[in-house]
Amino acid sequence: MVIGGGLAGMLTAWALRGYAERIVVVERDRYPERPAFRSGVPQGRHAHLLLEAGHRALEALMPGVREELTAAGAVRVPMSGVRWLSAAGWLAKYESEVAFLSCTRPLLDHTVLRRVRGEPTVRWLENTDVVGLLGAPGEVTGAQVRARGDARAEVREVRAELVVDASGRTSALPSWLARLGCPPAPEERVDAGVSYASRLYDRPAGPDPDFAALYLQTKAPDAPRLGVALPVEDGRWIASLGSMRGAQAEPGAAGFDRQLGLLRDPSLRELLADAEPAGAVRGFWPGPGVRRHYERRAPRGLVVIGDAVCTFNPVYGQGITVAALGARALRAAAERHGGIGHRTAHTARKGIAAATNTAWMLSSSEDVRFPATTGGPAGMSVRAQHRYLDRVMRRATVDPRVCKALHEVMSLVAAPTALMRPAVLGAVLRGGGSGRPTSP
Repeated sequence: MVIGGGLAGMLTAWALRGYAERIVVVERDRYPERPAFRSGVPQGRHAHLLLEAGHRALEALMPGVREELTAAGAVRVPMSGVRWLSAAGWLAKYESEVAFLSCTRPLLDHTVLRRVRGEPTVRWLENTDVVGLLGAPGEVTGAQVRARGDARAEVREVRAELVVDASGRTSALPSWLARLGCPPAPEERVDAGVSYASRLYDRPAGPDPDFAALYLQTKAPDAPRLGVALPVEDGRWIASLGSMRGAQAEPGAAGFDRQLGLLRDPSLRELLADAEPAGAVRGFWPGPGVRRHYERRAPRGLVVIGDAVCTFNPVYGQGITVAALGARALRAAAERHGGIGHRTAHTARKGIAAATNTAWMLSSSEDVRFPATTGGPAGMSVRAQHRYLDRVMRRATVDPRVCKALHEVMSLVAAPTALMRPAVLGAVLRGGGSGRPTSP
């Protein structure tokens, strides 16, 4: 049984095919017939991308899906095609094989949904709420469901050998487990007070800019705003502006335009100056980053995946990639144990935690650079990490080798230790963290 039919839930259902006689997906919304924004994905109107690790994992789960996405309009953007203003300056140019896939969230979700819809062992309960779990303190055996929005509707029981919570950042799992008498899982929190505003634009006629995507990064503590423009299907840009606590945009088009002018570089404002808006400005307040360690404490028969187990600051573009990595870990656990029993759940929880580690470390340790952030890691080790990463960033503005290693880590295809490889370490130390940033 899968609670939540968003991207993480759909990938979970697909990962379990062949190992479960029947897979029930419980989804609060009704799916649109064509790619469209829906209320159950409140972050769906904002910039999304699948990092290199993400589309590799997606392709491993669903061979041929990258080709389907690009045929539908998704854009493959090499990291060398990103004009990236880091905290230290413009990153160095080089030819990169590492890339991300960029498209709107509805296109991605619909492409995956179409594939999962074709799996005969998947049963869908749309327009349905989960209102509680079945089981005891040591074991989850199913869930209680009812028609969405009707408190008087009959509550039904759905029994399951395995329950996977993929219901997203608003998951009610902690309260459901508490009602069963289960002790809470250990958790970490970090809250930079991030908020978003996004808008679609039709790209103007004429020559394209000399880059495929634009990223204006924050710079702590005095530049808490960021801007990104990504190419998406139908010849459009999606532009998202983010800010940390205290620097949020005012609502509406006027607030969006004002925020554009407050970015630390005018490139994004100039890029959009001749572009025609293709929709309204949409805001989003994702709330704190939360990581729950269900790999340390969870009842038998339960797996948690995607934003339900770990939510990130969206600034870093990691969420849907980590969801795909988690689904691949679940599939690997089912293959290892030949089914979906308790050993599979135990192994899957550990695999999902491992797939989350690097992304959480990168995002949470960067968030704490901002003085208004609450929670997150602290201490001498974090300060030492910041000092070294600052040197890496400075060197990455002039040294393609260092820039390449940085991109691999940020794309989640290499561990952070890649920044300590001899060639990278030597370049950083020899450079003394100095170097004149390259021009854009």
